[in-house]
Amino acid sequence: MNEVESRVPAPLLFKPDLTVATRRWEAYFAGEVIDRPLVCVTAPIEGKQAVPLSTYAQRAHGDLDDAIDRALINAEATWCGGEVMPAFWLSFGCDEIAAFCGSELVWGGNSGNTTWSKSFVNDWAECLPLRLQEDHPLWQRMLSFYRKAADRLEGKMLLKPLDLHTNMDLLAAVRNPQRLCMDMIDQPEMIDRAMNGARAIFREVWEAIAAAGRMDELGDYHDFYSREGAACLQCDFSCMMSPEMFRRWVLPALEAEASVVQHALYHWDGPGALAHTNDLLAARGLHTLSYVPGAGHGEHIDHLDLMKRVQAGGKSVSVAGTPEQLKLMHRELRPEKAMYWTHTKTIKEGEELLRWFVRNT
Repeated sequence: MNEVESRVPAPLLFKPDLTVATRRWEAYFAGEVIDRPLVCVTAPIEGKQAVPLSTYAQRAHGDLDDAIDRALINAEATWCGGEVMPAFWLSFGCDEIAAFCGSELVWGGNSGNTTWSKSFVNDWAECLPLRLQEDHPLWQRMLSFYRKAADRLEGKMLLKPLDLHTNMDLLAAVRNPQRLCMDMIDQPEMIDRAMNGARAIFREVWEAIAAAGRMDELGDYHDFYSREGAACLQCDFSCMMSPEMFRRWVLPALEAEASVVQHALYHWDGPGALAHTNDLLAARGLHTLSYVPGAGHGEHIDHLDLMKRVQAGGKSVSVAGTPEQLKLMHRELRPEKAMYWTHTKTIKEGEELLRWFVRNT
């Protein structure tokens, strides 16, 4: 590979091999490979006991220090092998951006640890432009949460970004998905205006969270804060859109969002979203596509043809599976354009898996 410019990150207590892992992340984002592909593997640490992490509702309404304590306990009990970055997710739930704009977050019932929002837009003309409500209690709590977590976790682990259900997902949350489907046909000009506001909100949220969490102080690897190694962009609503609608509204928004973050991964949710494959492959700024097959549609190893198509189209892929499934996929996929995720029962098994990838790359 060509020599990748490497920056020396600040040490992390729960990632003693951070410098080596950072070099491999840099190689991956540069489309290069050092001695093996990017491999993220976790395992329990013998003698350490993990505890349940805080739920969305507990983080939104409970003791913030307790949530951070739980994250620390689990970090102490988890081996972060390969390129896994120990990180804490502060999210209040998938519709939290909508809540910061005026929706009400709802918990309980049969939702488990899921949240959804109560829509508030009855007439676009009366609600546009959408705005981030700076004085919203949950938004102010989130900023305080990031400040507290940055102080307590400094030198130990990283902070992840929010659950970025923005662009058309944000519109669906504040309007209602069914009504939004009709709006795209009946009043597309209003959707143009609403999407302009959503794009501005993304940048405002990203920059405010980065400042509150002091992410820029931690170096150029702060995009590793998401669970999949890059800022995770998405549009789950895209499964309800035609390719023409996707190109009009979502694709420009994703490209604009990708221009704000350092490295962009697209969370590609479900077979209904495959209609947009060609547009995603052509999208500027999306580095990695992370396909989620959906319940009843197999695992990543069952979609190798799609993964190969993505790689041939110039994008990288994020794939998960058992160690044996990863070995099989590695024989088929290009190593410089693959990010692998797995879990092993012991650290010894994880270390052997990493050595296997070196021997077979």
